[in-house]
Amino acid sequence: MPTVTLTLPDSVKSELKRFSWVNWSEVAREELAREEKLRESFEQFRKIVSKSKFTEKDALELGRKVNESLHERYKKLHKELQ
Repeated sequence: MPTVTLTLPDSVKSELKRFSWVNWSEVAREELAREEKLRESFEQFRKIVSKSKFTEKDALELGRKVNESLHERYKKLHKELQ
């Protein structure tokens, strides 16, 4: 496995030393893996969205319809509970 060396400010280094039981290499490895997975997911999302014809106007209209529907559902539920 390759090795990566980081340069940290003294203030950060002293903070890390306060938690000597933490395996900082493992924390960094896990965080880098998480970031890579997030980046890959974002790229996949961009590919899907780039093919979409769904506009901002469409999204606003859909949101308005969902809000109206929820409003009616909760209004009906409220009447039933009284």
